[in-house]
Amino acid sequence: MAKNILWVLSTIFLFSCSSQKSVDLIVHNGKVYTVDSQFTVAEAFAVKDGKILEVGTSKDILSKYQGETLDAEGNAIFPGFIDGHAHFYGYGAGLQNANLVGTNSWEEILDKLKDFSIENPEGWIIGRGWDQNDWPNKEFPDNQKLSEIFPDRPVILSRVDGHAAIANKFALDLAGIKPNQKIEGGEIETVQGKLTGILIDNAESLVNAKIPAPTTKQIGESLLDAQKNCFAVGLTTVTDCGISHELIPIISELQKDNQLKMRIYGMLSDNPANYDYLFKNGAVKTDRLNIRSFKVYMDGALGSRGASLLEPYSDKPGTSGFLLSAKTHFEEVAKKIAEKGFQMNTHAIGDSANREILSIYGRVLKGKNDARWRIEHAQVVNQKDFKLFGNNSVIPSVQSTHATSDMYWAADRLGSERIKGAYAFKQLLDQNGWLVLGTDFPVEDINPMFTFYAAVVRKDQKDYPQNGFQMENALSREEAIRGMTIWAAKGNFEEKEKGSLEAGKFADFIILDQDLMKADAANLFKTKVLKTFLNGEKVYAK
Repeated sequence: MAKNILWVLSTIFLFSCSSQKSVDLIVHNGKVYTVDSQFTVAEAFAVKDGKILEVGTSKDILSKYQGETLDAEGNAIFPGFIDGHAHFYGYGAGLQNANLVGTNSWEEILDKLKDFSIENPEGWIIGRGWDQNDWPNKEFPDNQKLSEIFPDRPVILSRVDGHAAIANKFALDLAGIKPNQKIEGGEIETVQGKLTGILIDNAESLVNAKIPAPTTKQIGESLLDAQKNCFAVGLTTVTDCGISHELIPIISELQKDNQLKMRIYGMLSDNPANYDYLFKNGAVKTDRLNIRSFKVYMDGALGSRGASLLEPYSDKPGTSGFLLSAKTHFEEVAKKIAEKGFQMNTHAIGDSANREILSIYGRVLKGKNDARWRIEHAQVVNQKDFKLFGNNSVIPSVQSTHATSDMYWAADRLGSERIKGAYAFKQLLDQNGWLVLGTDFPVEDINPMFTFYAAVVRKDQKDYPQNGFQMENALSREEAIRGMTIWAAKGNFEEKEKGSLEAGKFADFIILDQDLMKADAANLFKTKVLKTFLNGEKVYAK
């Protein structure tokens, strides 16, 4: 009898094992936010060949499949975050330069540069990240001391938003810049007949054109450095806004060699060479690289008063900002991009810039559509113009930390009425029922937890302001997560392959130390990534 029972049990065990399907990875005992259409919460899923095979309860998944297992220990699991607007390559390149983010005065910057020059004794001194709004006097500096400290080396230091810079005399002389020189879509600041070194928007390009081009090796190192930091904060796809077609073969080669694993949606910059390349060669699409769109710049930034406004700046009545190109240029490229079937994504900050580009989009798109043309930032919108997003299915691509970075001084720029149409994420969301969220790194911090916190709580990390900044435009937690996952994927035409944890999609996911849907609001920005997986492969562990 005992032998018979043992035989039966052995047979059952062998039958159950043989009936299990072999997979590469089983993740179980988690709180899996699938971000499907119902925002379903599951416990486990199975991964095969880099894709999700099935999602369900731990009991069901473990009984159906066999393979390597990962116990999530009850932690929250989300789809890998997608940064809907960033500067991936630019961020990586900047890691090699002087970091001026968080500096509190011009004097502090000069001290940092002295130290940087000792460690980097040759060539250009390039820095980025200063913001005069964080300084006591909140005024642009001049380059006198900078030129005295570095009389024989060219120096250019970009403002945090990349829409203004200061260069020393050596760099200005290399570029042949003269006092009172004019440039379309920019400004070369001259005070009492002397150059201050301040270059706004298109004026920066005069100096940047003199900087030696990086080598292929340097570009590769920059991309890999950026990837490492992105995986550590839970990013598995980045939308790189405004790159050159010359980067495409370098990215492709690194991805083929499996060195660059990051998925990249690249927008080519608005210049003839990039149009010629994409129109001639067509879209580029692999599992890790997608090139099918263009990034166009309508105006500058609010912080440097280059954003184009319908009425003058409240704190500088003599100026309303400016467009970076003639209005006819934007109309021409919109028609050309539409004719070739590509996506147009336009940087627009000021209410005048937004009105102008929304009108152009309307004339080209002619009503509801699925072209998914985007407005990047959509930062200040006149109340009469919000409906134009919905009328022509124009997608807002916004960066929530801009609101909490700018809230200290934005009302000074815009006044008490105009500010109500600024950083209006909820109002923008309502136009089409979805929007794209991103960081705009390195303009803002790379961490998407800050994006989530700013979108939902609309405070800084010191709990200011007490009741939140214009809370009528806060997003719900679910809306914010969708904006960082499935809606960001949709903005890139990739919602069928990523952005949610569903059968058939890439196994890109993250495990967090806090549940973003349940954690105390004040602590959301402190959430850390425990593990990041791409294609079911672990690419980061805390």
